[in-house]
Amino acid sequence: GITFASGYLAGVVCATVSHLADSVISLMGKPANEGKSIGTIALETGSAALATKGLSTYVLMIGTLTGMCASYSVQDS
Repeated sequence: GITFASGYLAGVVCATVSHLADSVISLMGKPANEGKSIGTIALETGSAALATKGLSTYVLMIGTLTGMCASYSVQDS
């Protein structure tokens, strides 16, 4: 229980920290944004949307994967 919760919390922190950059990189790959700077993409999308759109799914995915990760389970053995 504690091992999974610790891993999950670590995953939530990692997902929250990396989500903004991952969102920008995903938007840079879209054909509509070809040739645009990161600043332009951020202004057009809006900082709130960049920071929150899809975050809950990302947190659920990364948090769960990190919580179940073998590295956290092995240390508990």
